[in-house]
Amino acid sequence: MTLKGKHAVVTGGGTGIGLAIARKLTTEGCEVTITGRRKEVLEDVAGKGLHALAMDVRDEKDVIAAFARATDARGPVQICVANAGIAEGRALHKTDMDFWRNMMSTNLDGAFLTIREALKTMRHEDWGRVIGISSIAGLRGLQGASCYTATKHGLVGLIRALSEDYLGRSITFNALCPAYVDTPIVTRNTASIAERAGVSEDKARDIMISANRHNRLIHPDEVAAAALWLVSEGSESVNGQAIEIAGGQM
Repeated sequence: MTLKGKHAVVTGGGTGIGLAIARKLTTEGCEVTITGRRKEVLEDVAGKGLHALAMDVRDEKDVIAAFARATDARGPVQICVANAGIAEGRALHKTDMDFWRNMMSTNLDGAFLTIREALKTMRHEDWGRVIGISSIAGLRGLQGASCYTATKHGLVGLIRALSEDYLGRSITFNALCPAYVDTPIVTRNTASIAERAGVSEDKARDIMISANRHNRLIHPDEVAAAALWLVSEGSESVNGQAIEIAGGQM
């Protein structure tokens, strides 16, 4: 089994984990459509095998239109990586409806729309792989981030249900659940955690590092390697799983 020529869609593919996965897939010959809201960010990293396509996962019409353009250009989607998401903590009693809905529409609605549109073509193919990028917050409660935790639990539930729906077919569904990864999200959250916890930014970063069992931030390429394994030969029986990437048992 070869990945050469297979069409993959990676949402949030312009930076961080999404970009690392997209680049890893191109090394195996995939044609990868990378999506995101900021077209200029996508175009800066586009190149051989990486094709930029502006898309807002929160907007159903935009997602439908973008998938139509991607499939017209590169054929049916055979690998779908629902990665686009935001991570921000806030105490529930300080959470207004705008904050809640934006988190839900990006992290959960966006994954639903992405996977739904991919399946419209993938289900007619003889092979397909769907990966949802969840979080350790998809497996346990993350202190100070109840809204984020709810979205990531929801994504794991969606993946598990779809794995049952397509059981016995040649499409698998899995979730990757990384702990703190060295991406711009961690950089942005450093200031937020420092403010909420009343500590310095250095201390806030240490809090995130110490939450990883091996006491270091995870590199995006480590998550990308796990994603590549899930779409490669030998992973056919791995289905409906939520795989921790956290440096140890959480």
